[in-house]
Amino acid sequence: MDGTETRIIDLKATTGRILGVDFGDTRTGVAVSDVSRFLASGIGYVSPGGIEKTAEKIAEIVREQNASAVVVGLPRNMDGSEGFRAERCREFAALLRQKLENKIPVAMIDERLTTVSASRYLNETNTRGSKRKGVIDTLSAQILLQNALDRLKF
Repeated sequence: MDGTETRIIDLKATTGRILGVDFGDTRTGVAVSDVSRFLASGIGYVSPGGIEKTAEKIAEIVREQNASAVVVGLPRNMDGSEGFRAERCREFAALLRQKLENKIPVAMIDERLTTVSASRYLNETNTRGSKRKGVIDTLSAQILLQNALDRLKF
C-alpha cells in the first residue's frame, strides 16, 4: 500500500475481516465483518478524544480484530458534494493509514442516510435517551460496513 486512498472495489483483493468506522468528533462507531464478509456486526464505539487519539484507538482495534481492511464513512451532502465533515473524515482516514503504516487498506464509503437509517431503526425499537446515544454510532458503523460488504459481493 502506498498511502493513497483505496476504493471499495479494491478491497476484493484482500481476504478476512473488514472493520467499519463511523468517525465522529465525540463518538466513533465501530463494526466488524465475519471472516467470510457476509455480515457486519456492531462492536461498540470509542471516544478517546481528538482525531489523533481516535485514529490510534481504531488502529489498535484493527489489530485486535485481525482486520485485513477498513472502511470509513464519508458524509456527503444529498447532492453528492462534500463539506467540512467529509474533509474531517478524509483527514481521519489518512491519519489511520499512517497509524497502520500503510499496510492495511483504508477505503471510504458514502454514508449518506446511514444515520437516518439507524435513527429510523432505533425509533422502531423504541430506543430512547442515553441508551440511544450509545447505540446510534455503532449501528451507523454497522450499516455502512454492511453496505460495503454488499457492494463487494458483485
